Amino acid sequence: MNLFYHPNITETATEIHFDKEESRHIGKVLRKQVGDELFTTNGKGYFFKVKLQSVTPKQCIGSILNIEYQEPTPYQLHLAVAPTKLNDRYEWFLEKATEIGITEITPILCEHSERKVIKPERYEKILQSAMKQSLKAYLPTLNAAVSFSEFIESQDDYKGIKCIAHCEETNKQSLKGLIRPKSDLLICIGPEGDFSSTEIEVALQKGFEPVSLGISRLRTETAAIVACHSVAFLNEV
Repeated sequence: MNLFYHPNITETATEIHFDKEESRHIGKVLRKQVGDELFTTNGKGYFFKVKLQSVTPKQCIGSILNIEYQEPTPYQLHLAVAPTKLNDRYEWFLEKATEIGITEITPILCEHSERKVIKPERYEKILQSAMKQSLKAYLPTLNAAVSFSEFIESQDDYKGIKCIAHCEETNKQSLKGLIRPKSDLLICIGPEGDFSSTEIEVALQKGFEPVSLGISRLRTETAAIVACHSVAFLNEV
């Protein structure tokens, strides 16, 4: 099954007009024709079964036959992850986290970060592609990149469990021992050089719990995926 994305369609719509990119994929790549049926999501929990009424390379139009709502996961997972030196590693994390299940992503710029510039438009495309490939009805929220200090300060009102994963030899508990099913979770993961001691101390003062992701030393993107999968696995029904 191929899944398409249309962010502006609502549950009350009766017709859908695909943009040029999706229309080209429908007509040129998949060679769909008038009368063919396909599935679309708005990334907000709804699946739409669509019957094509017009197929051109610039715009395909379809009538909506059926609408189905998918309940969100019983937990909200927000990962604040420092951009990696090699951008393709961060893109890999975005793709896999979307496939596994994640609610929100914030790139955080830390003292030891070697990459300070990101490409949000490209990251957004990767999230959309991964959502469609994994047949999900929800598109993760990608926040603007922000400094670590600003991010920590902005989380005072967060109601879920707040964690910071780091490599320093201090008292930490395992992530699996801290998280609970159906609980919202925010996890901070640092750059290749880890968080600085000052950053860790600031986070702890703001109520973040220090956690370990296992006995192995993990790359930034691997740590993020381990955290993401651990939360998803715990919440499996």
